[in-house]
Amino acid sequence: MKHVTFADKSLLVDDATADLLLEYAAALARNGEADAVDIHAFGSDGDEVTATLLLDVGAPIMAETTNSSLPDPDNEPALSYMREQIARLSPTAVTPDDGKVLVNYDDLDLL
Repeated sequence: MKHVTFADKSLLVDDATADLLLEYAAALARNGEADAVDIHAFGSDGDEVTATLLLDVGAPIMAETTNSSLPDPDNEPALSYMREQIARLSPTAVTPDDGKVLVNYDDLDLL
């Protein structure tokens, strides 16, 4: 479990959600985009909450480790969504999977 601090609020979430929130926030910032993400967490009073975080270039977000015996909140829908969005925002390398050579350097007239 990790504490996610957003603005002046601290939420307790599972490690995967905390780590992916930071990764997604960074990807959004690199691309000059913003998004709102709903996550399940435990508030500072220990109650279960659903928090909506606005992630953008200036999002004040931090994650820190904690020792907690609380069960991980279920954030699988949020995790799936953020993974899809990170993949959309990330540059992809094109690699052939059929073994064909895209450029034959023997055919090029190099100086």
